[in-house]
Amino acid sequence: MRKVIGIGETVLDIIFKNDQPIGAYPGGSTFNAIISLGRCGVNTSFISEAGNDRVGKQIIDFLKENGVDASGVSRFPDSQSPISLAFLNENNDAEYLFYKDHPHDQLDFVYPDIQADDVVLFGSYFAVNPVIRPQVMGLLDYARNHGAIIYYDVNFRPSHKHEVMKLTPNLLENLEYADIVRGSHEDFEVLYKMDDPNKVYNSEISFYCKKFIYTHGSKPVTLRAENGFRKEYPVKQTQTVSTIGAGDNFNAGFIFGLLKYGITHRHIESGLTEEQWDNIIECAQAFSAETCKSLFNYVSVEFGKQQKA
Repeated sequence: MRKVIGIGETVLDIIFKNDQPIGAYPGGSTFNAIISLGRCGVNTSFISEAGNDRVGKQIIDFLKENGVDASGVSRFPDSQSPISLAFLNENNDAEYLFYKDHPHDQLDFVYPDIQADDVVLFGSYFAVNPVIRPQVMGLLDYARNHGAIIYYDVNFRPSHKHEVMKLTPNLLENLEYADIVRGSHEDFEVLYKMDDPNKVYNSEISFYCKKFIYTHGSKPVTLRAENGFRKEYPVKQTQTVSTIGAGDNFNAGFIFGLLKYGITHRHIESGLTEEQWDNIIECAQAFSAETCKSLFNYVSVEFGKQQKA
């Protein structure tokens, strides 16, 4: 059975509407995707750190409840769990404030069992954080040497804008490791001051990675791949309760599509057909739309049970 291994941060997302808290849920970009995949019965494991506090325990319990192997989540004495405040506007899009002490990041894990055609998901500031860079690169090397598919979600927040120059070497290395890269319009406006997906692909991505997905909220998804292949996928209109986790679950759905349609590393290397891309992107959009229907950061348990990989 193929596995999905995620590496990323854990946070407690506290959600506000009209400046009043309306919910608090375990979160984190890769975390959200892994929870959704766990709910779909996918063999998943998660590598991270959590605070040695009540929130940290809640996060680890939540992973286990959703079928995710949490043995790779470290907890260090005196560490506190990071907090994210998400303020929903009138369109239910979120603006974030993060509270985390990055200089005290640590990471200590044993490499999980990774086999050919397993999928490794990584992204966000976690993926470029200089403090834990050696551990992240070690895992990526290990995954690549074992023939895994590596999926990179850029997810670069405006709060780290002042660090772009310093973090660019790590970002470029990530692009080089990746078999598939996804990013949002906001990521590339922060990083490159660009809002045209084709310019982003041609000038910043294609040299390192040939398969690129660009998402822009409710606007069409742009796909670029080798040999000049390009396609746009309209986003179906959804009654949106919250967009928190929409991108994370696009990633989850995409990875679910890789498993469902038997897409292996060999397929990715030789180039996917248009039909294969269509099938995978359809899964990605279905997961993303499902997440927007609730305040939660992941697909519902009921939706997960309906999926067949």
